Amino acid sequence: MESFGAAFPRVYSDSSFKGWFVSSLLLAAWLGSLVNGPFADRFGRKRSILAAVLIFTIGSAIQAGAVSIGMLFAGRTIAGFAVRMLTMIVPMYMAEVSIPGIRGTLVVLQQLNITIGILVSYWLEYETHYIGGVRCAPDIPYAGGSEVLRTFDPYRDIVPGLVLSIGMLFYPESPRWQLKAGQDDKAIAALSRLRRLQPHDEALRAEFLAVKTEVRFEESFVRERHNGKTGLSLSFALYKDLVSSWPNFRRLSIGCLVMFFQQFMGCNAMIYYAPTIFGQLGLSGNTTSLLATGVYGIVNTLSTLPALFLIDKVGRRPLLMAGAAGTFVSLVIVGGIIGAYGSSLVNYKAAGWTGIAFIYIYDINFSYSFAPIGWVLPSEIFNLGNRSKAMSITTSTTWMCNFIIGLVTPDMLETIKWGTHIFFAAFCLLALAFTYFFIPETCGKSLEDMDVIFGDNAAHKEKARLYQIAAELRSETADGVGVEKGNSQRYEQEVVV
Repeated sequence: MESFGAAFPRVYSDSSFKGWFVSSLLLAAWLGSLVNGPFADRFGRKRSILAAVLIFTIGSAIQAGAVSIGMLFAGRTIAGFAVRMLTMIVPMYMAEVSIPGIRGTLVVLQQLNITIGILVSYWLEYETHYIGGVRCAPDIPYAGGSEVLRTFDPYRDIVPGLVLSIGMLFYPESPRWQLKAGQDDKAIAALSRLRRLQPHDEALRAEFLAVKTEVRFEESFVRERHNGKTGLSLSFALYKDLVSSWPNFRRLSIGCLVMFFQQFMGCNAMIYYAPTIFGQLGLSGNTTSLLATGVYGIVNTLSTLPALFLIDKVGRRPLLMAGAAGTFVSLVIVGGIIGAYGSSLVNYKAAGWTGIAFIYIYDINFSYSFAPIGWVLPSEIFNLGNRSKAMSITTSTTWMCNFIIGLVTPDMLETIKWGTHIFFAAFCLLALAFTYFFIPETCGKSLEDMDVIFGDNAAHKEKARLYQIAAELRSETADGVGVEKGNSQRYEQEVVV
């Protein structure tokens, strides 16, 4: 945006500096993963979300009112730290308050809402890019508007964060965290609000028993394997479990590599630098490129919808392979067009619009495949005992890869130009091969089925421990809470699944 360039010309025109500016948020997001888990476990999911919103609002306000590059970097770093907290805590909260039958769909809905947020941001850029005048880029004298209009209103810029904060005030804490904290009465009250059932309803009590069984299982798992360890020594031991056996290492590798390919297929390079890429394809002027970027946001949002309806019917592998093949072909064509015509694309409108069309086709193929499924798979393939730790690593992987992509893409677009698209196309091809040879189908599979797929014999012991804990809890609570035996046994089986 030219008004931004007029105020901060170095960020606007220096590709290396632009990469660091974009990536400062992403690096801080990765660093936030180091404190996120312990914070959420100690203070709860709800309070962690509210704290993250407060941090994010501070970072946004600093950016909105920045008068120097130092303030810009500080604001983005603070905001990035909060973004990382939210990207783990919000899905965790959703998973813990939902019922098993809609958990996968909620993950896809989360991705859909992320694309809607990107869409809104694109069109806000388009509608506000005249602030400060039509031409006020650093290489052209300031030519319109007033000093007041050149600035942004920080009160409007922080509204999205405040919406989340105000909304969370009306939501209950996660019943699962309350059970871990020994707050049984508060947990049953929160579950009652979430399910809209009376606290003494038999189905509600049975679900409460299933959640408590899972919490007791995790506690017994830690005691059995790491008795006497506390603090950092316990944390290191729990993370070491993830690579202590081949089945665990295989699961972690698949989870991390799916997140790796999600980023190195070029998705965020397109999102962060879409105006630059459309400029390479012959679209001249900020207005035109930002308009094309806004259309990209619409395509990005609508293309996520097929995953919502197909992920539990067609399966994960077919969608991933189709998406990888489609993105590969699209990027090769775009790279070929830029390589063949170069700066002459301004004069070859048909070639330029063909390249733009395949940018959109790339987006379609990515949005129904690796975009949502990259988040779904890690939530499915890990054992109950180490799922949260494993997911913290896979999420950290995507943020570190995101940081690298945000950092190097501006220089790549400026130096190797068409080669940038071929670079990402190569990773799309690798993602196709990786999916075909290494990723198992998880659609419709229970935890027990996945343990068989990964050759994890320890799962049978976990299942026996789960049934034993569920039986003990049923005996403890049968007289006091009125849980029918058959109903309780049904939830014993569900907690295993």
